[in-house]
Amino acid sequence: MATAPNHIYPADHLKLDRESKEKQLNQHSKVIWMTGLSGAGKTTLSYALESALHKMGYFVQTLDGDNVRTGINKNLGFSDGDRYENIRRIAEVSKLFVNCGIITIASFISPTNSIREMAKIIIGPDDFIEIFVNAPLEVCESRDTKGLYKKARKGELREFTGIDAPYDIPAHPALEIRTDLLSIEESTKKMIDFLLPLISRN
Repeated sequence: MATAPNHIYPADHLKLDRESKEKQLNQHSKVIWMTGLSGAGKTTLSYALESALHKMGYFVQTLDGDNVRTGINKNLGFSDGDRYENIRRIAEVSKLFVNCGIITIASFISPTNSIREMAKIIIGPDDFIEIFVNAPLEVCESRDTKGLYKKARKGELREFTGIDAPYDIPAHPALEIRTDLLSIEESTKKMIDFLLPLISRN
């Protein structure tokens, strides 16, 4: 049996720390966790925020159902266990991005307090910024571009959040955005104004 060369040894002392990466990117990395009902506007606002921060010189990555469910989590369904695992993996990936100095926007319904608390614990409370993207259920239903609410109302789509599965309203979000009252531009500005002191190194 071959043995490893004697010049190979643990290289923890060679690892770059997070501070070095943040300094190079000139930013403080955080996870911006956007939660809310389907149709509340999470995806729209996450990409509007990403674009605005990018134009300001920040390095940002957005995670949402489209780029997670078709890749790293494509083997997961929508059972309670799979939904929990979906968020657990997203939180772990977000933690890796943060350790690389990258500002990460995670846009997911994440419907219960317990599932969001799990994500917060994985990521770390100092790096977890919860934004509640809020709109009344009737407004979300009126924006039903994918027809999901209609299917849920007809019983064709079971365990749909807000219809026959619960959504726990965040008790103490860092920020709440009422998308039924604010435009995309107004919502984005409100988020930028709140986040800049937390991510800027200047």
